[in-house]
Amino acid sequence: MQRKSTPLLNDHVRLTSRRRAPRETVRLYLGYLLLVMICLAVSLLAVPMRAILPRVLSQRFGRKLVSGSARAYLRFLVLIGACRLDLTELDALHGAPAMIIAPNHPSLLDAVMILSRLPGSTCIVKAGIVNSLLFGAVARLTGYIRSTPLRTMVQLATADLRQGSHVLLFPEGTRTTRFPVSRLQGTTGLIAKNSGVPVQTVFIETDSGFLGKGWSLLWTPRMPITYRIRLGKRFDPPSHTATFVTELEQYFQSELVHAQLPDFPVSRSPA
Repeated sequence: MQRKSTPLLNDHVRLTSRRRAPRETVRLYLGYLLLVMICLAVSLLAVPMRAILPRVLSQRFGRKLVSGSARAYLRFLVLIGACRLDLTELDALHGAPAMIIAPNHPSLLDAVMILSRLPGSTCIVKAGIVNSLLFGAVARLTGYIRSTPLRTMVQLATADLRQGSHVLLFPEGTRTTRFPVSRLQGTTGLIAKNSGVPVQTVFIETDSGFLGKGWSLLWTPRMPITYRIRLGKRFDPPSHTATFVTELEQYFQSELVHAQLPDFPVSRSPA
């Protein structure tokens, strides 16, 4: 049965959001407030660190700073009862050789959760993030990679992987727009082929559409929101990019098809 985003369903989400208990609204805005404060604080540190430290040291320290800040932020969300998190499977990747970390992308919190457990990783981000006032200084400090132009992105990601880093890349290219996973882009296979590293699939499961594609920051979700991250198959570097992306998409579909549908109108991918 398909579940499509319609004006009627969107109105239902808004009305349901307004009926949430006041304490859930308080948790929501406390979470937003702390996130902004953390981003501002890290940004203020990022500017002098990038100017003073050698590039390699500033990137290494910046990535650890982002990871530590993400862990603190997630602990706060758990403490106030906003979230329940099961991220422990990510710990198995500590000390693992270079690879591409390839998760599905249901929420804006996905990168925060993954980077909180993998402090040495770099991340491929949209150009808008690198250019933004809130996140730009941090993205430049850590050496996070712009998603455009494509050729430069592939070259920079390959260089990071050859230095032993993990590269976090969302194969959908943006947050999921159809359940359980949107059509995958070819970037993951292209980088894996070019760098000769494996692709570690990661599955993010949640019971909420909070901060998914189309979710308004003003909507209050039902809390606590549950997030579970589990590791999937690790694919060898591909020989043929197009064939690999098709295989990867089919694997994501098969692994996520029985995941709980979030409490937000999204369309279901055809079987």
